[in-house]
Amino acid sequence: MLIPDSSVVITGGASGLGAGCVRAFTEAGARVTLFDVDETQGRALAGETGARFERVDVRNETDVQRGLEAAVAAHGPPRIILSCAGIPGGGIRVSGRAGPHPLPMLQQLFDVHVIGTFNLMRLGAAMMSSAPPLEGGERGIIINTSSVVAADGPVGMIAHSAAKAAIEAMTLPGARDLGPVGIRVNCIVVGVFDTPLTGTAPPEHWQRVLATQPFPKRMGTPAEFALLARHLCENPMLNAATIRLDGGLRLHVSG
Repeated sequence: MLIPDSSVVITGGASGLGAGCVRAFTEAGARVTLFDVDETQGRALAGETGARFERVDVRNETDVQRGLEAAVAAHGPPRIILSCAGIPGGGIRVSGRAGPHPLPMLQQLFDVHVIGTFNLMRLGAAMMSSAPPLEGGERGIIINTSSVVAADGPVGMIAHSAAKAAIEAMTLPGARDLGPVGIRVNCIVVGVFDTPLTGTAPPEHWQRVLATQPFPKRMGTPAEFALLARHLCENPMLNAATIRLDGGLRLHVSG
């Protein structure tokens, strides 16, 4: 998948990993539409990079459909779709001194991470399928985002772990469903990255976690996430892949 002139849709594009991808893909010559609920940061980044901003709540079918239609009208059917929208969640056990885990928290995490990712996959794939095939019959690629908590499951992260594991579980069946029309599906599993979401925990927490990371002993950057996203696009043999981008980090029980 050649990036220059490709129509690209990025959710959560106003900040963090999504913003890193907006910058990287616009610099590479792509025609980017970024989706986010943060209009202030979204419009500012669009003005800085030349991307198009659409206020989209990924949980809402109408919002996603409208945003995709705007992207198609401006840039043509999407060739690259990156789901980076997310919210923090954790620090609550299944049951503890405060009682059972609040159900609304799990519902919110699933709404944003799972429903949001699937909304973009299904509606985006329908539009991507209408694009003419490129060299080798490829029509596009979908890249979703998970977290190491899906596999490492630290204490107090059951809702977040379950939501991220559900995203990973979509990778292989998604690739099998969409392979016949030339669409690849991959998933990037991130470790600790320097984004607004990591700011929801105190620095000393991350210092303890990163002390166990083999190398490098630091947070990843959105630019490094974007590097892998670009490679996934450009290497046509990468399909149905779930790739950890984590400096070798393996979370411990309290991680």
